[in-house]
Amino acid sequence: MKRRRFIQNTLLTTAAFTAFPQLLKAGSILPEAELMGRGNPSLIEKSGYRLRPEVSQAFDKMTAAAQKTGIGIQVVSSYRDYAHQNRIWERKYKNYTARGMAPLTAIEKIIEYSTIPGTSRHHWATDLDIIQAGTGVTSNVLDPDKFHGTGPFCALKAWLDEHAESFGFYEVYTNDYGRKGFKYEPWHFSYAPLSINYLKDYKKLNIAEILQQKNLMSSEAFTPAFIEKYRTENILDINPKLLA
Repeated sequence: MKRRRFIQNTLLTTAAFTAFPQLLKAGSILPEAELMGRGNPSLIEKSGYRLRPEVSQAFDKMTAAAQKTGIGIQVVSSYRDYAHQNRIWERKYKNYTARGMAPLTAIEKIIEYSTIPGTSRHHWATDLDIIQAGTGVTSNVLDPDKFHGTGPFCALKAWLDEHAESFGFYEVYTNDYGRKGFKYEPWHFSYAPLSINYLKDYKKLNIAEILQQKNLMSSEAFTPAFIEKYRTENILDINPKLLA
C-alpha cells in the first residue's frame, strides 16, 4: 500500500507541476551571485555529487528506484562554480585557438556543448550529468551515441524517459526537431521544481554585462549580436517543460 500511495502521490505532484507552473516553489529565488556560480550555496555532498538538499533528496529517490530494476546511475558532473566553469572554458579556448581557429570560431565550437562561465545551469546546483553505472565504459562517456541503439547506456536512457519526470527531473537539451543552441545532451537533467524559478530570475540579469567581464577570456569577441543569439538559443532554447 505504501508503495502504491507513493507512486500515486508522485504522479499527482508531477501532473500539478505540468498543468499549474505557479505551484512551483514560491520562495526558490537565488541571489545574483549564486545564479552566476559565485555564491556559497548550501550543498549536500555525497555519492560523487554536490546538489542542493531538495535536489539531493529527489535524486537519491530516483537512484534507488532505478537500482531496484537493476540500473545503476553514476554522476559525472553536478554543481560547478564559476571558477570551475572558467577552467573548462579557458582550457578549450586555448586548445582550439592553438590549432589555428579564429577566436569566434573557437567560441562557436566550445558552445556546442559547454557554457560560457556565469551562464551555466550547473551553477544552480539543480542540474547534473548522469550515465549508467557498472558498464565498464570510462572514456568519452558524454556521447549521445552511447545512449541509443546498442550503446552501453541505453537501458538507463529508456528508464529515464519513462520515470525521470515523476521525480522532478527533466532532460534539458532535448533532441527535439528545430531546437537550437547547445547540442543534444541525453545525460543532462534538471530538477524542475527549483530550476524553473531560477531561470526566471536569471533571465532578469544583464547577460551582456555578464559575458563582457574583463577577466573572461575572449570576452572582447562577444558582440551584441552574439550575446543576443547566445541568450535566445543557448540559454533559452531548452526543453519547454523547464520554461515558466
